[in-house]
Amino acid sequence: MSIKFAAPVLVTAALILSAGSPAGADTFSFKADRMSGGRAAGKEITMLTGNAEVRSDNLVLKANRIELQGDDNQFVDCSGDVWGMEEEKNILFQTDRLRYDRKLKIARLEGNSTLEDKENEIVAKGRFIEYDDQNEITVFQISVRLFKDELVCRSEYAVYRRQAKLLDLSGFPVVFKKSDEFRADRIRVDLDTDDVTMEGSVSGSIKEKEKEEEEEEAKTEESAPELESEPVPILVEE
Repeated sequence: MSIKFAAPVLVTAALILSAGSPAGADTFSFKADRMSGGRAAGKEITMLTGNAEVRSDNLVLKANRIELQGDDNQFVDCSGDVWGMEEEKNILFQTDRLRYDRKLKIARLEGNSTLEDKENEIVAKGRFIEYDDQNEITVFQISVRLFKDELVCRSEYAVYRRQAKLLDLSGFPVVFKKSDEFRADRIRVDLDTDDVTMEGSVSGSIKEKEKEEEEEEAKTEESAPELESEPVPILVEE
């Protein structure tokens, strides 16, 4: 037996579920301009379109379209201008598509994806991001970029351990720290101190502070306009 339901166009639909949710005390709600779906045995699907929004505990997700599946809406699939915020940890997501498992509390971002840890002032980008909310570990893959103050990190694979404030890079990693450049097979960055540890095929360039200051002074002197000296009068006594 299946049950079909649909909400009228441009009518906001909202539902609060707390009993029997996969996370125990997890409070779940959603709203959208349009809602449709089915409740066939073993295939529970709810489709939200138009200003769709889902809230699961501290996580808020917004997208053009959101699909809810599984018992107690365990699986959330967002697509089209996806935006998310983990309000307790102040972590922001932006991506083309996001899939979230409410039981495991794992979010997978696909396409042009950005994760911003506002508390630690870190912005990271990649083509695939997996965020484990319970363990506070994030995996980045393909064209990874991470920015923090004057630190820029690039690689094809990276693991960010938020509690330990450590970033492990592999897959042609390179780290730019002010005027310094570091390359190796594997690089670990302490995001608290900005210390860099490298392993395998290590190379890099470090600009000495004194040399950097001398070059800066030389540039300043070259750009400064030359002052014409006025003739000094000479007094001759008769």
